[in-house]
Amino acid sequence: MRNTDFGMNKIRITKIFNFETAHALYGYEGKCKNIHGHSYKLYVTVAGSPIQEIGHAQLGMVMDFGDLKKLIHELIIDPLDHAVLLNVNTDHKALGETLLKDGHKIIFTNFQPTCENMLLDFAQKINEKLPKNINLVKLQLFETENSYGEWIAADNIH
Repeated sequence: MRNTDFGMNKIRITKIFNFETAHALYGYEGKCKNIHGHSYKLYVTVAGSPIQEIGHAQLGMVMDFGDLKKLIHELIIDPLDHAVLLNVNTDHKALGETLLKDGHKIIFTNFQPTCENMLLDFAQKINEKLPKNINLVKLQLFETENSYGEWIAADNIH
């Protein structure tokens, strides 16, 4: 059956972002205990109904990709790009303060800066700022070309 009345009108759109960030995992026994960097790739998927109001500047769009880009850059990309993430609740705080004094871009987190915890942080920040008619559906954060974590809204419904 062909949908011509837009009765089934939920659409997902995805925008992809790239950023470079370093981190160190406090207390970890492997190589990742050392400060090291990743070329992260973040996929942000939102859902909503395309605007059907004639004359609206975003007619036919769920959300302008440019608006999504601006939001994600403001919340995630610009603060984290070429920064070092360190857990402020560990001995890494002193390391970070030393690096800050030397002019490095340090972001202190309240969590171990793993891919998984970064996703939880991103989801919270994005959900707080999205327009009410747009839902965050999924985030995928690639730490390497073949390793990634994902946050899915449906998994987090209580």
